[in-house]
Amino acid sequence: MKNCEIEFGSGKELLGLCKKQNLPISKIMAQREMHIYNTTEDSLKERIQKVIEIMHSSAKSALLEPKRSMGGFIGGEASKIKQYISSTSPISGATNAKAVMYAMSVMEVNASMGLIVAAPTAGSAGILPGVLLAAQEDFDLDNEAIANALYNAAAVGYIITKNATVSGACGGCQAEVGSASAMASSALVELFGGTPEQCLTAANMALSNLLGLICDPVMGYVEEPCQKRNAIGVANAFTCADMALAGIESLLTFDEMVATMGNVGTRLHPDFRETAKGGVAKTYADRELERDVDFF
Repeated sequence: MKNCEIEFGSGKELLGLCKKQNLPISKIMAQREMHIYNTTEDSLKERIQKVIEIMHSSAKSALLEPKRSMGGFIGGEASKIKQYISSTSPISGATNAKAVMYAMSVMEVNASMGLIVAAPTAGSAGILPGVLLAAQEDFDLDNEAIANALYNAAAVGYIITKNATVSGACGGCQAEVGSASAMASSALVELFGGTPEQCLTAANMALSNLLGLICDPVMGYVEEPCQKRNAIGVANAFTCADMALAGIESLLTFDEMVATMGNVGTRLHPDFRETAKGGVAKTYADRELERDVDFF
């Protein structure tokens, strides 16, 4: 990697740069991107706007046309949430429910081979767009604000990737949905005026809350329980952002939590790391086997 005065490999280094330059996380990450990829600010803006466009499309297309997944396990859930929102006041709150709706739509698009933004992975792709697009609509935020939020999220995802993993096959669903939830929570904090320290506190708590979450896709498809776990990642992101903005802190630093997540991931049994041999996937497979035996 090129030498770069705004390069960082940890939360501590990132916060140091934010303090030194008196800039939010998003601006530090944007500087890094321009330097690493030798591109201009205009080119970077063009790329991030394309990302936002894809997120908008995938978050809404399944609402207009429900997508049946390749495995046949999901399809139409986003529309059901839409109908629910339109008929009552959601128990979890209107913005959270809208974010869940968008997240589920993205997962339907992904599972039907549509175009999505892996943020950071396909299996967790609904959380970040769900959270940010719902917030954008309900709090009247422009695309520039959302772009900055994405840079912030990218910085968090980069640190997790560098020091642990975002792969379900390597670290379980905690590494996918947990990381995406941490990214979204940090982004929310910056969107609503929080400090860089509060951003990483939110990300820290989001990782902690999903620590140990296994990856057990039924029959190996990124559908069930993946779609519903994206919904939980959304709720976790909002909750942790509120806690951080309220001044609540974590016992561990963000870097310590990332290291902990990575350590837990490597110690998970292979059955719980995207092999479809444990958890929900194993229970489903056993049930279907029993049905076949009873039938014959």
